[in-house]
Amino acid sequence: MFAPLRYPAFRLLTAGRVITQLGDSVATIALAFAVLDLTGSVVSLGLVVGLRSFMSVLSLLFGGVVADRLPRHLVLVGSSAVSALSQGALAFLVITASATVPMVAVLAAVNGVAVAFSWPASAAITPQTAPAKSWQQANALVRLGVSSSKIVGASAGGLLVAVVGPGWGLALDALTFALAGLCFLLIRVPSAAPATERTSMVRELAEGWREFVSRRWVWVVVVGFMFLNAAVVGVLQVLGPAVADATIGRSAWGLVLAAQTAGMAVGAVVAMRLRVRRLLFVGCACMLLDVVLPLTLAISPQTWTLVIMAFLAGVGLEQFGVAWETSMQQHIPADRLARVYSYDAIGSFLAVPIGEIAIGPAAHAFGVTETLFAAAGVIALATLFMLASRSVRGLRNTSPALSAG
Repeated sequence: MFAPLRYPAFRLLTAGRVITQLGDSVATIALAFAVLDLTGSVVSLGLVVGLRSFMSVLSLLFGGVVADRLPRHLVLVGSSAVSALSQGALAFLVITASATVPMVAVLAAVNGVAVAFSWPASAAITPQTAPAKSWQQANALVRLGVSSSKIVGASAGGLLVAVVGPGWGLALDALTFALAGLCFLLIRVPSAAPATERTSMVRELAEGWREFVSRRWVWVVVVGFMFLNAAVVGVLQVLGPAVADATIGRSAWGLVLAAQTAGMAVGAVVAMRLRVRRLLFVGCACMLLDVVLPLTLAISPQTWTLVIMAFLAGVGLEQFGVAWETSMQQHIPADRLARVYSYDAIGSFLAVPIGEIAIGPAAHAFGVTETLFAAAGVIALATLFMLASRSVRGLRNTSPALSAG
């Protein structure tokens, strides 16, 4: 289970991602309540987080090309530096009570661009840090570390925001980006790119697109997650904090998010030991568990019920995450992997800004409870769409360890 930790590059990558996620878990809560303190409006909150997501989506394709062209650990260093500066500036504005909604939106958008460059690089560099027989365990270990840091970050974030204010949560996020950048700087891995002359960025984007559309199971899952992510993120980023403010309180909402990531940690341990031929099918089926959180927010917004349902949702999400990353690494050439990851991300997150921006007005027009029921329905239908595809149900796990077993 822990064999990938023998490799220094994998340890540094995992440490950097864990540290980054620790700060991001605090910052997610801090940003939401910073905007709510400024405006008291879920519509304004949706616009801020929606703009951040939109800038991420807009920049993802370029992030994938850069991650396939340049050493991926250096792309992560640059992304961490930009994120540290933008979050530090945002923290200063909030702490000094000089923040305005346009300022917060612009700095959040800058951070979104930086994330767009880090995501394909961090996903594509993972198979360079461990041998192929350990990829499933490596993916699970990274996600276990990230989930564990989310537990601490979400719990601490809710408490920190409630006690000293959201600005200090954003300051902590800036510090963690700086520390993660140092970890990424020390990574040494062999290049994934063949020793051939580079073509234009447009040609490389076209090459990545061909890899993406040539595999039906890839684009089917991405289309499904286009709708699923819009519903999930809209609930967690916009309606969830608003419902919590009116019912269980800010610190309790931090516990709910921590419970979700505790479920992800347990799910990662399960995924490390899972030996199934149809790994992606199992992962997609587990996404049905994500229906329970919006339903609980609509029916019984109490701390203990939300904690339990968030835990179950986290277990399901992690089964899919490990299955998806392992399947991508097994079936897509390493020198094109970051570009396919970027198309995956831009498709999966394309509707997220729309969901974040639209869910506030929808709640005003139709009611919060009705909107939460609608979000649960979108999650269920998107999951069933993925499971209906034979390419998803039939994709084989090619792990050498599974074959040996």
